[in-house]
Amino acid sequence: MWRAAHTCHVTAALHREEDWYIAQCLEVDVASQGHTIDEALANLAEAVELYLEEVDGPAGHVTATPLVTSFRLPAA
Repeated sequence: MWRAAHTCHVTAALHREEDWYIAQCLEVDVASQGHTIDEALANLAEAVELYLEEVDGPAGHVTATPLVTSFRLPAA
């Protein structure tokens, strides 16, 4: 069973869909949800930890910290 020897920092992107906040981990393909941002992030942390336990740790599964940016689309 995998357990982090130290704190592992990952990045989350959140968006709202009706009454839910959807949290997506950008380093691994894992998402979760909650009625509040804190709940969505707590659920995501648990889901990522369970995912990493299934794949025997982060080696080769957690990518480098992603570059997150924005861009403009031309008006239609």
